[in-house]
Order: sequence, then structure tokens, then C-alpha cells
Amino acid sequence: MPLDTSTYNLALLRIDGRRWNELRQLRAQIRTQAAADGSAYFELGNTKVMCVVSGPSEEGKRRGAASSNAAGGAGGGGGNAADILVGVVVGGFSTVDRKKRGRGDKRIQELQITVAKSLAAVLHTHLFPRSTITLSLHILSQDGSLLAGLINAATLALVDAGVPMTDYLVACSAGSTSSHAAADERADPLMDLNSQEEQELPFLTVATLGASDKLAALVCESRVQVGRLEGMMVTATDGCRSIREYLDSVVKEKGRRMVAEGAVEKGVSMAMDIDV
Repeated sequence: MPLDTSTYNLALLRIDGRRWNELRQLRAQIRTQAAADGSAYFELGNTKVMCVVSGPSEEGKRRGAASSNAAGGAGGGGGNAADILVGVVVGGFSTVDRKKRGRGDKRIQELQITVAKSLAAVLHTHLFPRSTITLSLHILSQDGSLLAGLINAATLALVDAGVPMTDYLVACSAGSTSSHAAADERADPLMDLNSQEEQELPFLTVATLGASDKLAALVCESRVQVGRLEGMMVTATDGCRSIREYLDSVVKEKGRRMVAEGAVEKGVSMAMDIDV
């Protein structure tokens, strides 16, 4: 069923019950894989992504991964900075149609290159010469804002791995309530589009650095009037701030739990020594 955009208004609700400037439910975890150097799980509505980080290490390039130095360049960190390799795996159960995507799928390659280039702008790769940082992103469920989910999951996993970075790299999508053909200059922006909205409306994805408005990535694959771009970018930036605050709270809460567990263990050992 086509999406009816005629009822979109700042005072009304969207198809999933949200207002124009509301994010879907956020859920995130770090250190989900004990054997990995870094791991994270990120959920934005029904878009669910898991990320595993390996490295920095002096290993060769993994087959099917995209490099931050070049779209198909050699891996292994042969230069003065670490090479970032990103691999995206789409689960066959992640969508309703269960379409199987291979390693050579053009859409997957675009996502890999975009994530790798975005992370290269914030990671301090110069601290790890001739090394490789490998990220494996697994898409468990898709419901819009896929690129934003991949970037946010990768950021959490890199924080868990202890890879130095300038600040959180957070991403959010934004769209417009009217299509390009409608030529409606009064169209309102929308934050965090789901898959049904992305099929009908023009949208873009913005990645910002921390709590600032500094853009690290901007991807727009839809036709949209120039007059709407500013409103869409501002809306996406506001969404990035909210996501950044949530990710920061997840990292701090995990840190508090780790400190508390360490303090309890230390106190128990000291008590045993006193008893002896």
C-alpha cells in the first residue's frame, strides 16, 4: 500500500505514531562478544545491527571488506596509518522478502565504503602504523535508517575495543513530507525515517562528530529541492545529538558496572587476608 503523505503535519502523527522530530526507540549494548576485541549491538526501531571489531593488528585484508584508503585498495596497513576494513553481512531473515545479497552486491559495497571513509575521519589511525582495524557489521533486521544504524553500531564497538577517536561518530536520517515531484516548498522535515517512509519520501543521512555540528558524512540518494536541504540537515543533526547522548549514557553505565564489579572483587580479597 502506498504511503499517504497528505496527512503529514507538524501537529499530527506519522504512520508509526511519532511526531516529526521524534526518534524511534533506541537500544544499545557494548561488549556483547567476550572473545572479540570490541563488540556492540545497536537497535533503532526495528533496524538492528551487531558489530564486531578486531585489531589493531598486523593482518592482511579480509576478503570482501572495503578499505578506508581506497575502494578496492590493498589492506594490511602498509602505510603510516592503520587501514580500516569494513565488512557488511546482511542476514537473509533481515527483510520480509528474504533477498540474499552476496559479497559483490553493489549496495553492500557502497555501505562498506561509506562507513570506512566516515570512521577514517575520526579515528587516530596514525597511532597504529602498518596495522589493520577490521569491523564486521551484521544486519539482523532492516526497517529504514540502515546506514545510520551501521555507523552508530561501529562507533560503540570501536569504543569497546579502546581504539582512540576524536569523539563519537553518530548518524541519523531525515526526510521531507513531500516528494520531489510535488514541488511543495512548505514541506516539513521528518527525523529518523522507517523503511516505508524511505520508499516514498526523499531523505538523507547525516553523520556528525560528537555533540558538535561538524559533519563527517552526508549521503543523499534522493531528488529533493535545494530549499528543503537545510531543514532536513538541521533535523538530522538534532537527531544525532540525541543519539550521541544515548550512546554516551550506555558507555558510562557499562563503565560504572565494570568499576563496581572490580571494587567488589578487590574488597573480598582484602577481607580474606584480614581473616587469615
